[in-house]
Amino acid sequence: MKDETRGLKTLRRRDFLASAAAASAMFVIRPAVAQANWPEKPVNMIIMYAPGGGTDTLLRVIGNEMANAAGWTVEPINKPGAVGGIATNFVLQQPSDGYNILGAANFNRFVRVMGHTDSILWKDWSIFQAANSIAAWSVAQDSPLKTIQDLVDYDRENPGSLTISTSGTGGVWHELGMIIADAIGIKPQWVPYQGGKPATLAGLQGETQISGGGVHEHLELLRDGQLRNLFQASANDITLDTGTVLPSIANMVESLKPILPLGAEYNILIKRDTPIEIQREIKTAFEAAIASQAFKDICESQYFEIEMLAGEAADRKAARLETQTADIFNRYQDQIGAEVRTSEELGLPTPAEFEQWWPPEGYQPVEL
Repeated sequence: MKDETRGLKTLRRRDFLASAAAASAMFVIRPAVAQANWPEKPVNMIIMYAPGGGTDTLLRVIGNEMANAAGWTVEPINKPGAVGGIATNFVLQQPSDGYNILGAANFNRFVRVMGHTDSILWKDWSIFQAANSIAAWSVAQDSPLKTIQDLVDYDRENPGSLTISTSGTGGVWHELGMIIADAIGIKPQWVPYQGGKPATLAGLQGETQISGGGVHEHLELLRDGQLRNLFQASANDITLDTGTVLPSIANMVESLKPILPLGAEYNILIKRDTPIEIQREIKTAFEAAIASQAFKDICESQYFEIEMLAGEAADRKAARLETQTADIFNRYQDQIGAEVRTSEELGLPTPAEFEQWWPPEGYQPVEL
């Protein structure tokens, strides 16, 4: 009887262990099964700028091509405001399930510097870069300004009188304009407009002496000969399909060469604590979108430079650009018109210290 009892207990123990192992296996497998069926509803792309602009147009192409490649539905939803802060905070408040992707520009580097969020790009987000546009300064055809030396001479003879349009105070063209002006050694007056189109027309119509912005925003007026390009901020000259050459500032200002190209960057961001399998699904669809003919065609037509980055490379670039923004915004805070956080408050180095600082203590790349 004792042997039978002992045998029964042994069987019960084996049954218990087998049941526990099965339960454990089910516990491990269920999330994978759920993620294997992802997405089970449309994926929202929350675009941080208004409909119709360059960022919105390019991100819609990316979303559409991601949907085509993966068989998903991707819904673009525009939430403009606070240089991307409204869209950023909306996505941060959503579950980390991959159903809300932040459609961003410029690695979203302005929002923390401007105090609109406390989220840290390389800690709280997985970043995928698609392409860069190129900064440009252009003038009306009859402008007497033809060279950078002309800008320096005019600024010296007429302090504070040189006017350059931007698409908005504290935006990317304002920031990059300040970086370029600082390197040239001029102190212009920045004139903000509500978007790239009116900023481009400002130089043509004589409201400002120079149209700031991007090559893609000046393109049609350059093709028509109504604007003349002073320079653009890629590393090389650009030859338009009309034969017009847009000279690179690399050949004019030596100190800018290491940080070229200067322009807007187009990205998508996912909350970093989203399950890794879902992040990989999104990355695969994103890579297919960047490789699509539709994406290549729009980039070629607008003279965008395709540059796919993810993982540590994207994190590093995001951190470097935020370091740059914090530095220039603090040095020229009087031109920003709002309080900005210092590099120390943000835990950032100076641009000169960045190479020694990266990667920061505790940094962990996402392995995709």
